[in-house]
Amino acid sequence: MSVRPDLHQHYVGACQNLGQPENSFIAHVLQEASKNNKIRWTKGITLRIAGNNHVVPVQRVTDDDLQVLACVLCHTVFVTGLDLRCNVLTDAGAKHMATFLQENSTLRYLNLMFNDIGASGAELIARALHRNETLVYLRMTGNKIGNKGGMFFASMLQINSTLEKLDLGDCDVGIQCLIAIATALTQNKSIKAINLNRPLLYSQEEETTVHVALMLKNNSSLVELHLCKHEMKNFGVERLCEALYENSRLRYLDLSCNKITRDGVKFLGELLKRNQTLEILDLGANRIEDDGAIYLSEALALYNRTLQALSLRCSQVEYYMSDSCSYSFQAFSELIQTGRLKPNCTDVAPYEVDGHVHLAELSHGLKKHYYWTPSCGEVTNNDANASLAIAAVSEY
Repeated sequence: MSVRPDLHQHYVGACQNLGQPENSFIAHVLQEASKNNKIRWTKGITLRIAGNNHVVPVQRVTDDDLQVLACVLCHTVFVTGLDLRCNVLTDAGAKHMATFLQENSTLRYLNLMFNDIGASGAELIARALHRNETLVYLRMTGNKIGNKGGMFFASMLQINSTLEKLDLGDCDVGIQCLIAIATALTQNKSIKAINLNRPLLYSQEEETTVHVALMLKNNSSLVELHLCKHEMKNFGVERLCEALYENSRLRYLDLSCNKITRDGVKFLGELLKRNQTLEILDLGANRIEDDGAIYLSEALALYNRTLQALSLRCSQVEYYMSDSCSYSFQAFSELIQTGRLKPNCTDVAPYEVDGHVHLAELSHGLKKHYYWTPSCGEVTNNDANASLAIAAVSEY
């Protein structure tokens, strides 16, 4: 063990050496991190310099600010996490970050979500990860890197053997990128969780889903997969289910906000009867309707014993009040009452009116804090925040 250096003091000196003005928010964060510099430390810390912090006055991080910060942290071994989300970093800032990733040997967590990094910046960061052997979790969420930028990350996945979690959600990647990533994951043995939410697709052929299904047949490391807003229909779900009969690793499958109907859910119901691996299933914002709810409730009540969390929000189940729907409601009620599904592991709750069971939609879900985290206190309900969390990476 050793004593933490004074990061704030180093930051002031670096600003003077580089002729850059101090960023008050960075100075505040580093000062807080250095308060107990006489206390011995045993594990790394995460610097949270998020631009959407409402507790203290925020001066968002610019490319020049990042250059100074990188100089301060370059050889600081106890900083293992860096949260720079919701700032104004561009491709120029990505260049500084790429240099930092090549020189730093301790950073394990990097959050760059919702900055202004484009395809050029994505190339720089991806190329830096060709040689980086420490980064485990990278969030690029919301940076409009496009299909071109996504292709650089697909190439990186063929080389890098350290990265375990990669979030490319809301990055405007396209068909070519998705197919390239699926192909790379066929051979990649390190990625455990990947988010490919909301790509820009201009085809109804579902060829990307077919390639993902082929990947799942051969991949032996992936445990978490997010395919939200993929325009997926029943054909694509059938291909995924066929692949998952041969996959014994995937534990978290996110199919929310697609075009899956009750016929597609029937394939999932049959899969759940035989699958002994899936623990989390997100079907929110699909049209599973009455029959779909019945397929799921029967599979969970009579066959499946491994699924722990289920999301059905906005699935149009509550709008169909037939006798069969009442049966599915009763089945879900029994699943929750008997503890087969925990109340905080699903986003519906049963209630009874005039002897009939109904389901009410709850405010929490499996990705409650995906885009934001509480300003005060710690997140205690991990079940409602399962996104990119099932394959734990240290304390991140």
